[in-house]
Amino acid sequence: MKKNTLLSFFQNKSYAAAAILLSSLFISTMASAMSKDEASQIEVSNPYAREVPPGAMASASFMMLKNTSDHDIYLIEADSKVAKNVELHTHINDNGVMRMRQVPDIKIPAHGMAMLQPGGFHIMLIGLQQKLVKGENIQVKLTFKDGSHKTVTMPVKAIQGMGGMMHMHNM
Repeated sequence: MKKNTLLSFFQNKSYAAAAILLSSLFISTMASAMSKDEASQIEVSNPYAREVPPGAMASASFMMLKNTSDHDIYLIEADSKVAKNVELHTHINDNGVMRMRQVPDIKIPAHGMAMLQPGGFHIMLIGLQQKLVKGENIQVKLTFKDGSHKTVTMPVKAIQGMGGMMHMHNM
C-alpha cells in the first residue's frame, strides 16, 4: 500500500517538482555551510593606518593577515571612505632604489600569514578625503578572490619611524 501511495505521489508532477526543488535547496544549503567564505577564514591583527602631515594626500595601512584554512587565499582589493583610491602595494628594488608598485593581489598562504608592513606589502590610501589624525579610527574593507569581504577598523598612529615612505611613492 505504501509503495502505491509513494508512486502516485511522484506521478503528480507538481509534487515531484516540489520534492526535487526541496532536495536541491537542501543540498545547496549543506554545501555552502560546509565551505566557509574566505573572509571568515582570515584573522586580522595589529591593523593601523599612518597619520600624515598637513597637506599630504596619501597614507598607508598595515596589518597581519592569518589564513586559518587549508588553501591559499588572495586579497584582491581594498576600499575606504577616507581615500579616493585604495590600492594594494609592495616595495621593489629598482637598481638600488626602493620604489612602491601596485600589485594585483596579496597571497595569504594556507595556514600561514601575510605581513602588511612598512617596506613590504601594504594598502595605499591615495587622494585622502579627510585628515588622518592620531587616535582616530578608520575603516578599510578587504575583498578576497571569492568575492567575500571583511571590514577592518584600525587606529591611526603617529608617523614616527616612517623613513620617508610617503616621499617614495614613485609610480
